Amino acid sequence: MADSSVKKVVLAYSGGLDTSIILKWLQTTYRCEVVTFTADLGQGEELGPARDKALLLGIKPENIYIEDLREEFVRDYVFPMFRANAAYEGVYLLGTSIARPLIAKKLIEIAEKTGADAVSHGATGKGNDQVRFELTAYALKPDVVVIAPWREWDLRSREQLIAFAEQHQIPIAKNKRGEAPFSVDANLLHASSEGRVLEDPAVEVPDYVYSRTISPEDAPDKPTIVTVSFEKGDAVAIDGEKLSPATLLAKLNDLGRDNGIGRLDLVENRFVGMKSRGMYETPGGTILHAAHRAIESITLDRGAAHLKDQIMPQYAELIYNGFWFSPEREMLQALIDKSQEFVTGDVRLKLYKGGVHVIGRSSDYSLYDQDLVTFEEGAVAYDHRDAAGFIKLNALRLRTLGQRKKKLGL
Repeated sequence: MADSSVKKVVLAYSGGLDTSIILKWLQTTYRCEVVTFTADLGQGEELGPARDKALLLGIKPENIYIEDLREEFVRDYVFPMFRANAAYEGVYLLGTSIARPLIAKKLIEIAEKTGADAVSHGATGKGNDQVRFELTAYALKPDVVVIAPWREWDLRSREQLIAFAEQHQIPIAKNKRGEAPFSVDANLLHASSEGRVLEDPAVEVPDYVYSRTISPEDAPDKPTIVTVSFEKGDAVAIDGEKLSPATLLAKLNDLGRDNGIGRLDLVENRFVGMKSRGMYETPGGTILHAAHRAIESITLDRGAAHLKDQIMPQYAELIYNGFWFSPEREMLQALIDKSQEFVTGDVRLKLYKGGVHVIGRSSDYSLYDQDLVTFEEGAVAYDHRDAAGFIKLNALRLRTLGQRKKKLGL
């Protein structure tokens, strides 16, 4: 039932068929003014048509917002997440998850600016994105009304959506009339594909699904050597060239694409309770993840490194589930950021046929002491004889347990 108190709503609008239908549905169902917001997160699509489509559907020019968020996205969301080496269920680099809090934050900012009392999104009732959008919206504006059309309307099939579009003179591209073979979500960090041809996890992902990477088999036979430089945990340069966060990630994407890097075929556990099979392409992020762990390996103390590894799954799950603006994520972020104080230096990597191989790392803050680890005669800081007492003390409880088992005949 439409909330008659809603007078103005800000819609997360891509300009595609689904969000265009949502736009018209909001106008006809809620009888409200609609403000559109389109975010450029590096998805690789021209955004001018979104403005034209909104104008065609009766949106006032002053109510159309299109913002280039690429630098903010990488600087304030992707990089903080990569400081944590976050990977949901051990492998997924959270490319879709990390984009949602930024989009939702902008929706709320525009709602405040325009005096809107509601926001709306195009996420379905089965997915994680509805949770991510709405948790952020409620965290930043507790009294906001959230309209989720896929949970309200009775348009349950592609045929019904097309019929609604035709009824309201919404232009439909020829390739949008049939059921899409799979759905795609993309930004500067990754592209994700899921649905239909990908729903059977026993069937290999068809070649035509991939959009961000060439096949590893088709990658060059000669490896690419690249150096990534870090300052306080964030990548700042490639091969000595200082780059902005978004420009740096874009360059890593190019290197990853050309070497077939970053493909992931995953069956994941959605927050809403079901398992889902998806195919993710994260070329630059895969390189960055490996490089960051490599620079940490020589600059982080063992205790700090192991603590980070212990909290990482919880941190990654918070992002995946939509709790970016929760106090616990912010608390963990403070701990993670403190750990990056001396994570500065260079990492050399070999990119070859889908693989990212660390071949060198150096830092002015390195804790690696060659004199300590050498098998040759080194510094006097380590006396081999000290190891005997160390081992005996650590073995004390094991020996005690062993004596009890022997006594009991176990």
